[in-house]
Amino acid sequence: MRHGKKFNHLSRTASHRSALLSNMACSLIEHKRINTTVAKAKALRVYVEPILTKAKEDTTHNRRTVFAYLQSKEAVTELFRTIAPKIAERNGGYTRIIKTGFRQGDAADMAMIELVDFNELYNPNAEEKKVTRRSRRATPKAAETVAEVKETPAQDETKSEETTGEAAQSSDNKTD
Repeated sequence: MRHGKKFNHLSRTASHRSALLSNMACSLIEHKRINTTVAKAKALRVYVEPILTKAKEDTTHNRRTVFAYLQSKEAVTELFRTIAPKIAERNGGYTRIIKTGFRQGDAADMAMIELVDFNELYNPNAEEKKVTRRSRRATPKAAETVAEVKETPAQDETKSEETTGEAAQSSDNKTD
């Protein structure tokens, strides 16, 4: 009987399952998103989110604990250098699972699992930052354009005054 055994065994032995999840976690950390089946994506989310929480505090103990799960120096370095600063203010929910349809060969339900803070399309905070940057850039250019427009009529007015003054002097000279 399987009473009280909640996690998905993925039809694998314990050693095969731990190796699978470790390798998938390394791939997720390296590429920021991977395509897999829905069952594996859900199992990976349960496996990788505590690792991401440990990475938020960069201590030797946490690095060694994470390395025990991942068994990859490159993945641990990537996790602590680039991912941890981005997820520092997030309180969980570091991954997102998006269902992508069915696999052609066996009709398995497929999904894409990704790190939430590394997707620019779904991240509303990144869009707000872009909008503010654009408005800051547009404001000085608009001010310069307005200033140039104001300077140009002023120069035209002085030229027109000179022209009318010269024309008046020449008409005075003709009458003399």
